[in-house]
Amino acid sequence: MSNKWKVIYYSENEKEVSEIELFIESKDERNQAKILAWLEKLEELGPNLPRPYADILTDGIHELRIKLSGNQVRILYFFCFKNFIILTNQFVKNSDKVPKNEINKAKKRRDNFLKSYNEKDLKRLIE
Repeated sequence: MSNKWKVIYYSENEKEVSEIELFIESKDERNQAKILAWLEKLEELGPNLPRPYADILTDGIHELRIKLSGNQVRILYFFCFKNFIILTNQFVKNSDKVPKNEINKAKKRRDNFLKSYNEKDLKRLIE
């Protein structure tokens, strides 16, 4: 059975690697495996991925919640075009609340993404 959802690593410049990919590559093998396993779970369950794994923050921005080597890591994302999950940014959470600047960064990237791509473009990109 194929996954219902497809994760896309968003980069503001198509010629650059996304910050999410750079973040994953910067981790050791064990932590990379953990992040990729959580992303697979997100692809499998989409918006049905429950807490404590994921949560909705505000205005359609969601967070994937991963604990790596004692750090609370967050990957922010949004859903679009029926079955795409767009990963926008990541950070280590150091306080109770998700920093507003990280949420604003995710919203800005979502707006830029939606101005730049339509569903047909995305399907072509991943084929």
